[in-house]
Amino acid sequence: MPVDHYENFPVASLLVPRRLRSAVVNIYCFARSADDIADEGDADSQTRLNQLDVYWRQLKAIEEGAYEVNQPDSLAHIFKPLATTIHKHQLSLAPFFDLLSAFSQDVQKNRYASEQELLDYCSRSANPVGRLMLQLYGTDTAVNRALSDDICTGLQLANFWQDIAIDWQKQRVYLPQSNMQQYGVTEHHIANGICDAAWQKLMQAQTRQAQTMLRNGFPLVRNVGGRLGLELKLVIFGGLRILERLEQLNYNVFSQRPKLNKGDWVLLLGRALSRRACP
Repeated sequence: MPVDHYENFPVASLLVPRRLRSAVVNIYCFARSADDIADEGDADSQTRLNQLDVYWRQLKAIEEGAYEVNQPDSLAHIFKPLATTIHKHQLSLAPFFDLLSAFSQDVQKNRYASEQELLDYCSRSANPVGRLMLQLYGTDTAVNRALSDDICTGLQLANFWQDIAIDWQKQRVYLPQSNMQQYGVTEHHIANGICDAAWQKLMQAQTRQAQTMLRNGFPLVRNVGGRLGLELKLVIFGGLRILERLEQLNYNVFSQRPKLNKGDWVLLLGRALSRRACP
């Protein structure tokens, strides 16, 4: 399972200390497989929800110390190492349940009426990953959680705006309906790839919101320091670079999906290794 497949996940790279690599991979495998249940394949909604409910029951078994009794063989490769990781590092189960809640929501909900609704979704689909990393690294404080939440939500928003055309093919629109109305944008724009002035103004506002959140979370780099700080720098700079690409395309995500190339990664590594603050 390639560790770069799950969006916004601090991957088990060489920057992750050896003692934590298996834990990161085990958490990743849980998140990736559950997300795939919600997103991949041709199963109907009820089947997807039933499969996610099995995941929920396995987490409850881990929480109650009864996992070995209720372990299904088909999921042992995911939940047995996950149970070991949770117990070894004394991880909270709440972030795992939050992720399942978000994945279940993806099965049932494909439009967001307001920005508040979307941010609530991000608080369960993205923020739990950052919180789990803070727990693993022993840097879980109220201040760091707030900064991590800004980073994770900013990354999630950047991914949404990067993938508007892809999500449309899945019949999903993450742009808040109230924001679309404010700028005179309708789903006709997305369906027909219309990148007019109204679309550009809407996307400029959405992009700047994500940029602000990523920059607001940047002090976490200094707070945690070390390898995690360097990884965070790369992640933040990568998110900002994607948003910069959106601007360079005049927000025309219909003709080209903004993404990073090898040159971008060289640039980002140079920025991350420097002492520069967040751009």
